[in-house]
Amino acid sequence: MLDRFLLQGPQDARFTILLAHGAGAPMDSASMTAAANALAGVGFRVARFEFAYMAARRTSEGRKPPPRAETLNPEYEAAVAELGASGPLIIGGKSMGGRVASMVADDLHRRGKIAGLLCLGYPFHPPGQPEKLRTGHLTGLTTPALICQGTRDEFGTRDEVPGYDLSDRIEILWLEDGDHDLKPRKTISGFSSADHLSTMAKAAKAWAERLPV
Repeated sequence: MLDRFLLQGPQDARFTILLAHGAGAPMDSASMTAAANALAGVGFRVARFEFAYMAARRTSEGRKPPPRAETLNPEYEAAVAELGASGPLIIGGKSMGGRVASMVADDLHRRGKIAGLLCLGYPFHPPGQPEKLRTGHLTGLTTPALICQGTRDEFGTRDEVPGYDLSDRIEILWLEDGDHDLKPRKTISGFSSADHLSTMAKAAKAWAERLPV
């Protein structure tokens, strides 16, 4: 059983980032670990946590499907409270984790609990179902947000996303030829996964430094 939080990065970092996992992979998956390493490498304190359904998979042979994303909102809020970050906190996550964070962000931001929102591969719609948008709450988002998205992410491509009605508080970093894990095809794009994670982390650092805290 892993601890409640996986922590890395400098303890005296100015910003802490709390990350939740995607629907199908745990907080210590390869993609989550790589992203956390990149963010810690530019000076963030990074904390990862798991929703209860995912933690239960570690002790059970059954693979319960993930619940509806909005039902996880209280768990995300509880994680923020339990973490008790001493300095400015940015919340977010991979795919569904970022989506859940985006649904609780404005209330936490209004209460002064968080400084911003960081989403890695936002699931704008289910794959192959571009009409089922998950963007309603993003129209009026007031929390400063950075979404890092691969241009060929099947949950929202660079051709699709600019047509969505999104809050002007949202900045989008496009990573050329990246998929839902931000991974490019090096033979096509010339970029490696490490290149894109480095770009993501540096962009997140520059964006965080501009946050009003």
